[in-house]
Amino acid sequence: MRDPHPLPLLPLRATLTRDEIYSELSRTLSEELEINPAKIAPEARFKEDLEADSLHLVELVIELEDRYGIVIPESEARELSTIGSVVDYPASKLPATA
Repeated sequence: MRDPHPLPLLPLRATLTRDEIYSELSRTLSEELEINPAKIAPEARFKEDLEADSLHLVELVIELEDRYGIVIPESEARELSTIGSVVDYPASKLPATA
């Protein structure tokens, strides 16, 4: 289900760090999946560890695309199986810091 109060779209900018993406993702997932934030770790797997279903994963991809202004091809979305892989995806699309 789409968040009725989504976070504003963030422009791609060099100052958006991997840690900031991780923090935003952790907060969103703990609320959406109604889980303890302590369960959310970079190595946590969505289906196996966080008990997310395929609908949750589709919603997550849409959220990432909307929030970060990126497009995630279906073939690449299937590879996003851990928290760390999801954080790394938009982080890899950000401009390099000087």
